Amino acid sequence: MSEITEDEFCARFKARMLARAGSHFDDGESIADYADETAPSYFETDWQRALGPEECADSEMSYWGED
Repeated sequence: MSEITEDEFCARFKARMLARAGSHFDDGESIADYADETAPSYFETDWQRALGPEECADSEMSYWGED
């Protein structure tokens, strides 16, 4: 398997969040903007990058909790 680029990782991370959670948080904040800010930190960490963008997005979203 070839190494994923940062652009591809971040795009897939964002797509996963948007597919699972929609476009905005309850407070109106953009999920796309949040993903753009968050995804690079996952990519920069080798073991997290190895998990793949979808699993990293799911992990990040698990901390959001349920209202």
